[in-house]
Amino acid sequence: MTYTTPTPLISIIMPCLNSERHIQAAIDSVLAQAFGDFELIVVDNGSTDRTPEILGAENDSRLRVLTLPERSVSLARNLGLRKARGAFIAFLDSDDAWSAEFLEKMHTALVSDSKAVLAYCGWQNQGLPGPRGEPFVPPDYENPDKAATLLEGCRWPIHACLTRHTAIIEAGGFNTRLSIAEDYLLWMEVSVTGTIIRVPEVLASYHHHDEGQPRRNQALVALDTLKAKQLFLRHHPEIAKQIGPDKTESLTWDKLIQQGNALHWQGDLKNARPVFRKALLAGHGSLSAKLRMLPSLLPLSAHRAILAAKERLNF
Repeated sequence: MTYTTPTPLISIIMPCLNSERHIQAAIDSVLAQAFGDFELIVVDNGSTDRTPEILGAENDSRLRVLTLPERSVSLARNLGLRKARGAFIAFLDSDDAWSAEFLEKMHTALVSDSKAVLAYCGWQNQGLPGPRGEPFVPPDYENPDKAATLLEGCRWPIHACLTRHTAIIEAGGFNTRLSIAEDYLLWMEVSVTGTIIRVPEVLASYHHHDEGQPRRNQALVALDTLKAKQLFLRHHPEIAKQIGPDKTESLTWDKLIQQGNALHWQGDLKNARPVFRKALLAGHGSLSAKLRMLPSLLPLSAHRAILAAKERLNF
């Protein structure tokens, strides 16, 4: 069934790159929405597999396909934002999915408060073992400590929220200087401009296809997250003043060192080292932390040798 939607209420932006294995399921989860007043903007980042063929086979007029040869998810989403006509924006990656009630329930929640700029919901990590794969409903983050709470870390994945279009534009869209934490920075920028509303239901699915890839990128995740926090605090000095220098240090550099420590104790020295170097060269961390991080300035082989010697000495 096709629809004609000259001015859709919601614009959904889906970047994709060589997504032939999963994109059909993602599109189907959008087209199956109980709330039908939307447009789906798919931005193809130069796919060389069957993705263009799959997109071309869809005959729903709510689907619009754009092409962007430059491979950048932030540029793709920003292009989608420039072309979006809806008053509300949702993002869905080409390998994730929504329940059929996602748009309906998120929109109802968001319009219930004229001051609300963003609604977020629960999600489930598909493909992860144990507790990490259990459905999760986040707490209510709309409280007097909202800014500090958001600075602790990204609170929802990109496809678990619905946002007012104007709020995203005023926040400047996605910062292309960030490789991984671009959505985190955007959610912080949007969330401090108005009310955020929790929808206490699991309405989104985040699909993990390869646990190895995220693990290889843990250093970049930690460093990009720090950069997002720094950009946010630079843009909002009043928030840094409100939180205070000690809390700011705890939420930024101390958090980075904690992430480096976690990688170190997991035996992931390659990812821990750039995190340690960043903190050490910037002069952050306690004396004991600096002594622990100091070998990261040496070649990897020397760092490993020092750790092995300490282990032998039970030091």
